Amino acid sequence: MDSLSVLLHQYAPRARLFYAGSLCGRADYQGSDPGGHLHLLRAGTLRLSSDGEASVTLDEPTLILFPAGCGHRMQSRLDCDLVCANVHFGRTHNNPLVAALPSRLIIPLASAPGLAPVLELLFQEAAQPGYGQSQAMDRLLDLLLILVLRHVLDAGLYRGGVLAGLADPRLGKAIIAMQQQPEHPWTLQGLAALAGMSRARFAAHFHQLIGKTPLLYLTEWRLTLAQQHLLAGEPLKLIAPTVGYGSSAALTRAFAKACGLTPGQWLRQQQTVAEPPLD
Repeated sequence: MDSLSVLLHQYAPRARLFYAGSLCGRADYQGSDPGGHLHLLRAGTLRLSSDGEASVTLDEPTLILFPAGCGHRMQSRLDCDLVCANVHFGRTHNNPLVAALPSRLIIPLASAPGLAPVLELLFQEAAQPGYGQSQAMDRLLDLLLILVLRHVLDAGLYRGGVLAGLADPRLGKAIIAMQQQPEHPWTLQGLAALAGMSRARFAAHFHQLIGKTPLLYLTEWRLTLAQQHLLAGEPLKLIAPTVGYGSSAALTRAFAKACGLTPGQWLRQQQTVAEPPLD
């Protein structure tokens, strides 16, 4: 399994259609909305404004992605043909995919030919209602999000974080190893050796590119996996060795230090808070 697939297994992107048709006038989206938004401009001219970003006019087929809640407004200059969806990149706090993406991503479709086959099917479904249309479009949108992440990696559109690390031929080897073998007793020296770098150079380069130390990244990854196992109903004594801890007590200490809650307290909190809806 490649490194991006490992991430997607834990932070599976999902999209749910909420509009397909013409925009005549203005549409506003609140920054407090849970999750993010995906807009596909198929035709027309659109004025896009968003919090913290300069307004832009789009007059060619374009994909617009707000990975997390961000207030934005769309104003049609000419009748715009749009497909719009709510998006969500997983339930876990401090999602590394969202952190590595720009708050607003604008991709002219002509610059991303790898998206074309899925977009063609998506636009066909939107234009010709049929049995199972909603489910078909949601599945196509899920696939589209994965292809967008692939394009982000290929085109260097990330703003740092884990995606920058995966794109680096040296750091990528160490990140893949940590993701695929979280139970291994990794050391800074061992990770540096995988990257073919000295320990000091590896640590400095990793921190510069990803924004945290290698061992902190490893800890966060292990705790992310532990959270997924907890949500699946697995007992702590079985989770601990799976994610690299020698005992339930050791995992509990690391979990409480990072999250401010014991695993049991965290799980009860998650069970009382519904996952943000996509529709």
